[in-house]
Amino acid sequence: MTYADLAPWADRAGRFSPLRMAAFLGALAPGAYALWAFAGDRLGPEPEKAATHLTGEWTLYLLLATLAIAPLRRVPGWGRLAQLRRMLGLAAFGYVAAHFLLFVLDLDGALLKVATEVASRVYLTIGFVALVGLAALAATSFDRAIRRLGRNWRRLHALVYPLTALGLLHYFMQTKSDVAAPALLAGIFCGLMALRLPALRREPLAWAFLGAAVVAGLAAAGLEALWHAGVTGVPAGLVLAADLDFSSEIRPPWIAAAIVALPALPSLVMRRLRA
Repeated sequence: MTYADLAPWADRAGRFSPLRMAAFLGALAPGAYALWAFAGDRLGPEPEKAATHLTGEWTLYLLLATLAIAPLRRVPGWGRLAQLRRMLGLAAFGYVAAHFLLFVLDLDGALLKVATEVASRVYLTIGFVALVGLAALAATSFDRAIRRLGRNWRRLHALVYPLTALGLLHYFMQTKSDVAAPALLAGIFCGLMALRLPALRREPLAWAFLGAAVVAGLAAAGLEALWHAGVTGVPAGLVLAADLDFSSEIRPPWIAAAIVALPALPSLVMRRLRA
């Protein structure tokens, strides 16, 4: 284990890195807030459940941030983001471990009851499979494991894609009715996956991100509509119509598309200035 592993604010050469320090503090901030709010009884009438939800959501945020690094490296001047991938991945595991620990504490630490709940509830089984998978990725994320596994390391860590999908499915099933937040994250995930397709990788930077933004918006809209049609009984047409009604709020498909399209803006601005 290298000094950079032990000191997340240091680069590979052991030098202080402002970028890594900012990412490290940003990853710690939600957990620090949860501890502060929990200690001060600021998480509402069910603080354990509120903290459980917060850590679960931040697991997904950090996983998506990790997946965003590879396509963002294409943006000129953003190549240094690659050095954040391991840190963000380990932070995601830290949050999912805290998520599971809080779930155990909410059941008074009764491990038999925890096992029964995980085995009997499908969404908990899915979440537990994702937890075990992320634990395997975290345990093999260090240099020694990379050298020992060789080519198999990339195959193992490609599991981050289905594991993120399982985490999102767990989020959908846990939320049940108002799935706007899971749909938003699922749309971003689909956009990030689209950026890995050869067709978009061959496109100019701006067009690649704009194409992925379309995928993100359509995926968020489609998944939310299908979920309501299949689970809550709300007709898919009504959900899709709500996405076009801007009188009250901006719906998840547009937010997902805007987030995925953001990296295209510098390139478009530079083209405009050159023109």
